[in-house]
Amino acid sequence: MRIRNLIPLLCILGTPACNSKNNADAGGPTASGVKPIKAAMVTDMGGIDDQSFNAAAWAGLQKAKAEHKIEGRFLESREQADYVTNLSSLAQQGYDIVFAVGFMMQDALAQVAPANPNTKFAIIDGDAPSAPNCVALKFREEEGCFLAGYLAGKMTKTGAIGFVGGVESPLITKFEVGYIAGAKTARADIRVIPKYIGSWDDNAKGKEAAEAEFRDGADIIFHAAGKGGLGVIDAAAEKGEGFYAIGVDKDQDSIQPGRVLTSMMKDVESAVFQTVGELIAGKWTPGTKVFGIKEGGIHLSPMKHTKDKVPAEVLAKIEDLSKQIADGAIKVPTTEEELQTFEPPKG
Repeated sequence: MRIRNLIPLLCILGTPACNSKNNADAGGPTASGVKPIKAAMVTDMGGIDDQSFNAAAWAGLQKAKAEHKIEGRFLESREQADYVTNLSSLAQQGYDIVFAVGFMMQDALAQVAPANPNTKFAIIDGDAPSAPNCVALKFREEEGCFLAGYLAGKMTKTGAIGFVGGVESPLITKFEVGYIAGAKTARADIRVIPKYIGSWDDNAKGKEAAEAEFRDGADIIFHAAGKGGLGVIDAAAEKGEGFYAIGVDKDQDSIQPGRVLTSMMKDVESAVFQTVGELIAGKWTPGTKVFGIKEGGIHLSPMKHTKDKVPAEVLAKIEDLSKQIADGAIKVPTTEEELQTFEPPKG
């Protein structure tokens, strides 16, 4: 197996560019009359409408606005060059906390955060600078991918399943190898077909990759490709009965009801909401926080449209595997090397 591998900026005085889409969503005053904190986020190139990773982070900020009466805004990025500009712009506008959504922003954050010590920064999936104003929010995605792979391995009729990744990276490798480990736990002779599209926002490439995998015999395809994954879901919908996509990050089951078997959910929304709440409560702490099944940060979707098609014993086994992972009895591989030595749990 081979592991292969942010829209116009708000035009405001004092900002150096005007090429990133933004949204300002102001909260009202608190009951005490104290001015609410200002929170913002910068998306990666997948954009706010990816129905996945970025959308989940924005949902967390919207929830914080509703419950804590904060001011909220996002800036989208068309290209990597926008990262420094967008992060710097929000800090210079006096935002109390800025979320960098995606590991591809870690170099930009390392440049911006030291120059803006009065702004708190939280990066999702990436490494944060070792500074008192920075925190990294990470997830053990491989754990949920293992469960998705197990489900796919039990539900495939062809004995072949697919994986479509976005940009090759150690992070997306975790998704792939976790998925393969789960599939091999379900079925030792499973064949997994992986492809990478080199993008987070290309629906057409995502659909093309999925169509190729379906032609190669796969009947279930898991994506970790941002907005590109919407193309995978479209391809499954066009194939029809007996073919499925597996969604990622958010519950994507309703995008094409009945054609998304499940979604591997990482609770970015709650992590963002919790981080804002900690800042408001004066409980901000720098460093790294990791969320997995044990912490409630990783799980499969409720399968609203497909649960009735999954045998009861498979659902029960997924619950058992989830408990074993949370308890530490199963350590899901995160690299190709770990996958090669992984021994599926018995029973």
